[in-house]
Amino acid sequence: MYAHADTIRAVELYIKLGKRVKATIRQLGYPTKNALGNWYREYEQHRELRVRSVARAPMFSDTQKQAALEHYSLAAGPITIGAALAIFALAYAALEYRSSRSR
Repeated sequence: MYAHADTIRAVELYIKLGKRVKATIRQLGYPTKNALGNWYREYEQHRELRVRSVARAPMFSDTQKQAALEHYSLAAGPITIGAALAIFALAYAALEYRSSRSR
């Protein structure tokens, strides 16, 4: 994701160069042609590029998080370092297996 100033710079240069995508990308070293096209369309519609907020709404409320913590701490007890390492090793092995199958 690019900073707002970078997107503005790219759109302004794109317009200055006569809406030539390759020339703009060659001079700046970014973005992709699709991103530049999207930025330009947004600029034309709104006469500016909106600043996109990075913060997202939390997926779970604090109450839900607390309930989950209580459930797992009562059900299984505290996780030891050995158990945590075993879980990590299994997860890593699963990722390796998945990536080897996709090749």
